[in-house]
Amino acid sequence: MLVGVISDIHANKPALDAVFEDMPDVDALVCAGDVVGYNPWPAEAVDAMRDRDVPTVMGNHDRAVVTDTGFSFNSMAGAGVRYASDQLRDAQLEWLRGLPTERTAFAGRVKIVHGHPDDPDRYTYPGLFAPEMLDDEDVLVMGHTHVQGHEVFDEGIVMNPGSVGQPRDGDPDAAYALLDLDAMTVEERRVAYDVEAVVEAVRAAGLPEEIGTRLRKGR
Repeated sequence: MLVGVISDIHANKPALDAVFEDMPDVDALVCAGDVVGYNPWPAEAVDAMRDRDVPTVMGNHDRAVVTDTGFSFNSMAGAGVRYASDQLRDAQLEWLRGLPTERTAFAGRVKIVHGHPDDPDRYTYPGLFAPEMLDDEDVLVMGHTHVQGHEVFDEGIVMNPGSVGQPRDGDPDAAYALLDLDAMTVEERRVAYDVEAVVEAVRAAGLPEEIGTRLRKGR
């Protein structure tokens, strides 16, 4: 079974479109949260997950949108949350509100969280991946750090597909991963997209300019 694994879309439609165009035929998709935030296409990002019925967990930006808490009013993150709150329709907000902080898929073989299985807001970088993070699942999928990586242990796989819409590992290309549940392997992928189109859209939406310009360097 081949699974497309994505996370941290952050309302970046050009990046998400590029990922879907690059992705081979898969049997299923999963998403480790932060569908919205920062960039100016929150409705399109939510609809992409809803329309495909993608098993998705709630990220901290998703939670901030539906609870109206979590970020400084003047921060880039706060601006993205306010923008998403204004742009999303009731049904889209309700979908976000219904996302769990943890879920399993494929008969319990895959667990999906945003930050860490013990704390959805904990930043867990690849250097911290450990077999003790696994419970009964074969694969633990995490997001939140926007840094791509995975480790294969005797107990199973711990992985982060990286960020579709706002990579922070010095590579501006959109990140995702392919998980083969039969072979128990992970293929990390990157795909280029039109970053300048996002820079212009961020500016046109009245969002802080750095939301777009930081994408040029993947930070």
